[in-house]
Amino acid sequence: MPRTLRDAKLDTRAARLRLKARREPYWRSLSEGVAIGYRRGAKGGTWIGRHYSAEHGRRYLALATADDVADADGVHVLSFAQAQEGVRSWLRDLARQDAGEVESGPYSVSDALDDYVADYKRRGGKAADRLTWTINAHIRPALGDMLVAKLTRTRIEAWLDGVAAKAPRGRTKKGKHQKYLEMPKTEEGRRRRRSTANRVLTVLKAALNLAYQRRRAPSREAWDAVKPFREADAAKVRYLSDDEARRLVNACPEDLRKLVTAALLTGARYGELAALMAADFDAASGTLHVSRSKGGKPRHIPLTDEGGRFFARAAADKNRGDLLFTRSAGGAWGRAHQFRPLKQACAAAKIKPWIGFHALRHTYASRLAMKGVSMAVIAAALGHADQRISERFYAHMAPSYIADTVRTALGTTGLVPVDNVMPFGATR
Repeated sequence: MPRTLRDAKLDTRAARLRLKARREPYWRSLSEGVAIGYRRGAKGGTWIGRHYSAEHGRRYLALATADDVADADGVHVLSFAQAQEGVRSWLRDLARQDAGEVESGPYSVSDALDDYVADYKRRGGKAADRLTWTINAHIRPALGDMLVAKLTRTRIEAWLDGVAAKAPRGRTKKGKHQKYLEMPKTEEGRRRRRSTANRVLTVLKAALNLAYQRRRAPSREAWDAVKPFREADAAKVRYLSDDEARRLVNACPEDLRKLVTAALLTGARYGELAALMAADFDAASGTLHVSRSKGGKPRHIPLTDEGGRFFARAAADKNRGDLLFTRSAGGAWGRAHQFRPLKQACAAAKIKPWIGFHALRHTYASRLAMKGVSMAVIAAALGHADQRISERFYAHMAPSYIADTVRTALGTTGLVPVDNVMPFGATR
């Protein structure tokens, strides 16, 4: 690691304040062809980097404000030592640019986010609207104008803390000023805000990693060093008992009742059910084909006899290309059409706290886990890409899951001979 150099004129703010204000910076050589400059102005000074090579001549970079008045923060205000590191980071960027490894020109975080959304859509991502909403709500307002090359660990961590500390956004009509809910005061509420921040951080890192892969960022060090909040994503599964499920179904209006029943019988997501066609139900095999899943892979969901009867009725008198479930007002179920009527149905069914549609998927999986169904089967039925996802949410609901897994995997070691010895007092 390069040594931080000392300079009696530039080391401290007291020394710099004794310098005469002038346009020409006070230069300190760092290595051959490389120097750091301090320009003394009427209201304080600024740091400047300079690089000279025979091929490119002199190149300059305005780094940041010097800590003459405000204390150094490592981002906007730099000490002499921090400014030296800033020059060296700039030199690494120049080296990659000169080698053709980084495309030149300003490239902002907003540009990186746009490129990531476009790439997500090109790859067939199914939640582009949600992705765009997350970016516009949490990332672009705070970081969008920053250049990717200027991002620092400190700046990203400050943004992440801000996301976790901000109150949840409330439902707001289009064109109206954004509403915010009350900031949660319980530990569980704070955990959920940190969990949200972690998910948003994942989106930001994915966009920046794509920028790096496309040679629009000189390094990944700034965001690789940022760690998500610990113990913020603990699985908290809300599911309905059989009695609650029946009460909810009975409280729903007819069109929503069909959708809720389908979710409880299949564990399918809201969007998957809303896109089902009559042809997706196969009465002969007793399965439901989900062609448009979140992960992009189709799957077949096995149906019970009860499920088979339900879908047979739903598909009756429909052409193969007709939607299986439609709204009573006409047309397909849209992205948020279920929200308000489901909340009202929960109130009528006395289900507190009220649940979102995804809890119906949790209910289906939880029932399977509590019946002793293996995590591999649950993962396949839900369309999870990895069995570990199912284990994270549902393994604790299967009382024998951990014990059975340990016994099966460990087997017999041969350390203890088999005999007829019984503990004192044991009965045969």
